[in-house]
Amino acid sequence: MPKFIGCGATFDDAEVVLFGVPYDATSTYRKGSRLAPTAIRKESVGIETYSPYVDRDLGDVRVCDAGDVKVPPLGLLPAAMVYSVEEQTQKILDAGKFPLMLGGEHLVTLGAFKAVHKKYPDVCVIHFDAHTDLRDDWEGERLNHSTVIRRCFELTGKGRIFQFGIRSGERGEFEWAKANTHLCKHNFASLGDAIKQIGKRPVYFTIDLDVLDPSEMGGTGTPEAGGVAFLELLGATQEIFGTLNVVGCDINELSPPYDVNGASTALACKYLREVLLFVNR
Repeated sequence: MPKFIGCGATFDDAEVVLFGVPYDATSTYRKGSRLAPTAIRKESVGIETYSPYVDRDLGDVRVCDAGDVKVPPLGLLPAAMVYSVEEQTQKILDAGKFPLMLGGEHLVTLGAFKAVHKKYPDVCVIHFDAHTDLRDDWEGERLNHSTVIRRCFELTGKGRIFQFGIRSGERGEFEWAKANTHLCKHNFASLGDAIKQIGKRPVYFTIDLDVLDPSEMGGTGTPEAGGVAFLELLGATQEIFGTLNVVGCDINELSPPYDVNGASTALACKYLREVLLFVNR
């Protein structure tokens, strides 16, 4: 399996451990995100290890690409995938390293977050997405990519989940969010207020790439018009890593089969490079 460009450190030497979760069994619209971890690694040779945004190079940091978590075949219970991801994340945290996960669909976040929550019980969540992901179930199934933030809420309780870029969901999800999460529609306008509220508490940061406008990220499972631009996403991400105690992160929902010209995968590669460099500041 190819490794992401510039991520050749061993597990023992690394500060950050990158791993993939090739899973999309609960995707409710366009499947294909299970192919994203491999596609991102393979296409990363098309970018440079140097970032002109932060004047740093992946050669300056120690990142281990640990490959992919073994997940059950399509059709098996998603609980098995969640457990496998939790185990891998726990291993990384126990070694004193930063876990950075590549989905896959958004349900993969739950496994990583469970492990992070065990180590940091007061952890907050920052969630970038086009969708609320606050359904209690999808056609009777409580483990689904559209329910993942609701499942995280069951661990955090009220007031510790901060959502940005949201522009799609059921009316009931938006009503529920008013009482239980901090939800910023369409953009990152209230990010500064969230940073003040979070303070020094640990943060888990989850990014669904469909927070971006489809004009820039068309290769995703559920594209939604009215999203943010790449530079807006980059600036908000840099602000989070520059001011908060981020203890874990994931990037998910690239769907290579719908990336007809490769531009979405190239964007994901570039964004991952910047996140790796932000983590190591």
